[in-house]
Amino acid sequence: MIQKVKETDRRKLAAAAIRAAEFSYSPYSGFRVGAALMTEEGRIFTGCNIENAAYTPTICAERTAIFKAASEGYRNFTAIAVTGGRSGIGLAAPCGVCRQVMMEFCGKEFEIILVTGEDCYEVHTLGELLPMGFGPEDLERSPA
Repeated sequence: MIQKVKETDRRKLAAAAIRAAEFSYSPYSGFRVGAALMTEEGRIFTGCNIENAAYTPTICAERTAIFKAASEGYRNFTAIAVTGGRSGIGLAAPCGVCRQVMMEFCGKEFEIILVTGEDCYEVHTLGELLPMGFGPEDLERSPA
């Protein structure tokens, strides 16, 4: 089970997510998103959304951060902060695809911090935002 995230770490993640949104490449939607992911070791990986003219290849900020961390060998995460909007700061919950990717690496108690300012955010768990998510443990279940 993942430990509760400290308030100081939540603030640190919120600030990092806001900075990450500045790097968003979103010429089509104009909707800039930033994410900051914390590993169990305390390392922070950031990501932003990167759009594509063909739309389908677009990647969300949350998956950018998770894939950056996973590509460097990290697999255990404690929390992710997400912010987004035309200004880059606002309430932007992860999409369904990002929630499913989180299920691959994170437990239902994983914290998702929805940021509207460096000191203004709400905290949810992955279990709240994806109540019947499909994770690696589901592959082990045998049919009745």
